[in-house]
Amino acid sequence: MDKGFVILAQNTEFVDYVKCAEVLAGSIKKHMPDANVSLITDDVDDAKNFDQVIALPYGDLDPNGNWKLINDWQIYEASPYEHTIKLEADMFLPKSIDYWWDTLKHRDVVLCSTVRNFKQEISQERFYRRFIDENKLPDVYNAITYFKKSETAEHFFKLVRSIFENWSDIRNTLKCNSNEPATTDWVYAYAAHIMGPEKVTLPKYKDLSMVHMKQWINGLPSEDWTQILVYETLPEVLRVNTVPQMYPFHYHIKTFADKLENCYE
Repeated sequence: MDKGFVILAQNTEFVDYVKCAEVLAGSIKKHMPDANVSLITDDVDDAKNFDQVIALPYGDLDPNGNWKLINDWQIYEASPYEHTIKLEADMFLPKSIDYWWDTLKHRDVVLCSTVRNFKQEISQERFYRRFIDENKLPDVYNAITYFKKSETAEHFFKLVRSIFENWSDIRNTLKCNSNEPATTDWVYAYAAHIMGPEKVTLPKYKDLSMVHMKQWINGLPSEDWTQILVYETLPEVLRVNTVPQMYPFHYHIKTFADKLENCYE
């Protein structure tokens, strides 16, 4: 099976997303040495830990700003693999997820619908999901997205493109602030709503999941968990408050990438 991981990463004025992507790719290679990993980007050709560095097929659609999410839909065409798992750049793999392929390969598109706190517990926190709840949209997270080259997946990403491009009109039909930004989660959720969540999710497959280190999911007094919790970044394990992390770790605080390099070297 022709399969691999893709990471979309574009640096902004404030964040070195390519550095985050390099760390993620390093962690994938450590735990899955035979895995294919490609970077999709706009202006980097010498990033490390990748099998391929691929240019955005249609270029950067936000060349003068810091809102690069509008380029997300390009991953379908850019991916060189028949079966693809897209991961957000500010994530880290503490163990192999190779077994996911056996379940995912039977579907055309699968969006993550389960997140966990650092204790590995499935989170029911709705603080960050008000847009989803108020508009009765599928509860999905774009940070982990599987797709295979297929009519269904192509249609999904065409919808994602259209929603991004027409967001100012679409949000007027939704319950939200008049200036609600088009985050990738919101756009994926709306696309999933149009297609039908049964076509793009596997809600009973709880292993397709990630630890999300946002404040309220983890019951913390402030957003920067690295200043509150004790963590260990060792070559064989990532622990947070002594708890070994067993799922893809969405660390959220981008500078944490610097702390993770010794986990895979």
